[in-house]
Amino acid sequence: MQIRFNCIGSLFGSSIEDFPEVMARAMDAVLETKKVQSIVFAREGEYEYDAEQVGMLLEIAHIIEYVMREKLISSAQLMFSKCRKCYPEWHGMLNHIVFDLLRSDPIGGYVQLTREIRMLKARLSKERDRRYQLCLRKYMREILEVIRGRLEETKIVKGAKPHIMGYHIGDRSLYRQLFMPSTRPNFMFTRFMVTPPEGGRSVSRYKIGDVQIEIYKLPDEAQYFYHVLPPEFRLPEDQYAVLDAARRYMATHRPTTAEFMKSERIRDIFFNIGRDTIRDTADSMKVHLTSRQVDQLANILTRYTAGFGVLEILLADEHLQDIYLNSPIESQPILVFHGEWGECKTNLIPTREDAEAWATRLRIQSGRPLDEANPVLDVDISIPGGKARFAVVTNTLSPEGLGFAIRRHRYKPWTLPLFIQNQYISPLSAGLLSFLVDGNAAMLVAGGRSSGKTSLLSAMMLELLPKVRIVTIEDTLELPVEQMRNLKYNIESLKSRSVITRVETEMPADEALRTSLRLGDSAMIVGEIRSVEARALWEAMRIGALSNVVAGTIHGESPYGVYDRVVNDLGVPATSFKATDIVIICKMLRTADGLKRFRRVTGITEVRKKWEHDPEREGGFIDLMQYSGKEDKLKGTDTLINGESEILNRISSHVKEWSGNWEVVWGNIQLRAKIKETMARLSTELNRPDIVEAEWVVGSNNKHHLISEKVRQDIGYADPRRVYEEWLKWFKAGIRKAV
Repeated sequence: MQIRFNCIGSLFGSSIEDFPEVMARAMDAVLETKKVQSIVFAREGEYEYDAEQVGMLLEIAHIIEYVMREKLISSAQLMFSKCRKCYPEWHGMLNHIVFDLLRSDPIGGYVQLTREIRMLKARLSKERDRRYQLCLRKYMREILEVIRGRLEETKIVKGAKPHIMGYHIGDRSLYRQLFMPSTRPNFMFTRFMVTPPEGGRSVSRYKIGDVQIEIYKLPDEAQYFYHVLPPEFRLPEDQYAVLDAARRYMATHRPTTAEFMKSERIRDIFFNIGRDTIRDTADSMKVHLTSRQVDQLANILTRYTAGFGVLEILLADEHLQDIYLNSPIESQPILVFHGEWGECKTNLIPTREDAEAWATRLRIQSGRPLDEANPVLDVDISIPGGKARFAVVTNTLSPEGLGFAIRRHRYKPWTLPLFIQNQYISPLSAGLLSFLVDGNAAMLVAGGRSSGKTSLLSAMMLELLPKVRIVTIEDTLELPVEQMRNLKYNIESLKSRSVITRVETEMPADEALRTSLRLGDSAMIVGEIRSVEARALWEAMRIGALSNVVAGTIHGESPYGVYDRVVNDLGVPATSFKATDIVIICKMLRTADGLKRFRRVTGITEVRKKWEHDPEREGGFIDLMQYSGKEDKLKGTDTLINGESEILNRISSHVKEWSGNWEVVWGNIQLRAKIKETMARLSTELNRPDIVEAEWVVGSNNKHHLISEKVRQDIGYADPRRVYEEWLKWFKAGIRKAV
């Protein structure tokens, strides 16, 4: 069971480690109620002590009970040989140690006992009265040393012993190392471990806005610890009081209709209402707040009323890629996957109330069910600074209730220069992919989960010129459609039925794909090829219904693995699979010690057409680029460098000045690679992260084509050296202008 103490208005504090009076209250509670799992002290914030920490108090409580049960402080025990000489002194001292110090300061009680024993031993060495010597020995051995021996078996004393030299009774510093409550303000449910992990060594520290992040390496653990310190846990007590009062007011006045909750402006509305409410509440409570403090409190209030609470804090961190909340939710901390440090445990422990609130919000915003009849919800949700894909399970699929797996999407689309910066691809592979997109190749981006498939597909979409019409088909909306619209792309987004959730009001994927073929000539981008839509897609490619680029993602660890999945699992005829031109393999790789993971594109393979039954055995798969683990780089094969690629030669055959001239084609691929590499290099050298973002990349691609056409008109062909020089002059001028 859980014991809660309301400390509002209390003369003392609300934490066991800081206040002896609070520890005494907790000790009295566990003495009275033995089966205690946690203790909560609530004031402006809540301090919760878990079962392990309560267990330390229980050990001391059992010693107090033992003293009382055995009547060690009674006159019958203390009047040895019926001598009353020392009874008052010993009785008073033991009462103070057992019923005062052990309740409020057990370390102090242990120190006082030790001092008493030491003093009595000194007195015993000088004492000549044999009867008094006997009394002293019995008092020490049968009472003091028995109590001290039991104390030495407790976790509190064991933990304090190495630091007990020179300890002053009343000093609470040792308790702060032993008791580390999870805390939370009254306006939120999530528990928070304020203190960094014991023995942890800080390996990284950075800030996301006003949120402090620190990564710790724990002794004897392979998993790192992600310690987050958001502003809501660092506010003064009077601001906590204002926030809590404002939250209670808004809870009674908030609109609850589903139409309002789905509104895209809900956060703006709540922020404005919250700001006014906080200002009025602070005035009524006579708490002075600056405009900046009012806005900060309004942001916090909005996060916990109209948003997703602490999840938004985690999702704001661009280093995080996945967030996991396993069921049962309240029994374990949130887990994250960090781009540099891999899997990490966090100091955030959600509650069942958190999980239910998040699930309700996801149901309302998505319009999809989540209940025992529909125990899976897969939905993409916009959050401040980006988007996130939520996969939620509940009863009956998850016996222990709600569980969440959250994939964080970058707010801005990934670009090929940005991938070069992150070593995900090499400059040459970026140039090759750009050439293939321009050449209307049919491409599959394959890999396992979290290998970066969708991100790479998004970056490849930006290599299309905005004049090209694009149709996307997704069951969960992850592609950067809205951002591309803002960049003036001609793009149509279709949403199909998820094969997991199967919402009957949504169109099946194969029907959505066939519908897209009636929307006019366009590039076709399929978010993920999962099921029966595969047959419709390859049928359309094979008969030439799609004259522009076709690209999509699919799960597979190798070109043959992709073939096996498409043909044997999804039922596409082997002859139809030949319509695929390129398979790109993305992988999540590990360091030798297994402690870190990183993403890389490990292969770009063309699919040749002259095979009958097995492309692997009959030479149907030819690598154009392969990953070198030794150099950590994607490198071109002899097939690519020597111009022996059938796909590239087919593309070049459709361009008059390229046809039959591999040197010109190779020069164009290298030109694209050099442009992407220059953007990445200058971004790093000038500390200008903006120049590798989508707006600059799209502008660069447009300018590259315009300059190429101008140079072609001037000298008869698009000389790569001259095109690059003209492009670089334009790019540097744009950088100077943007400063």
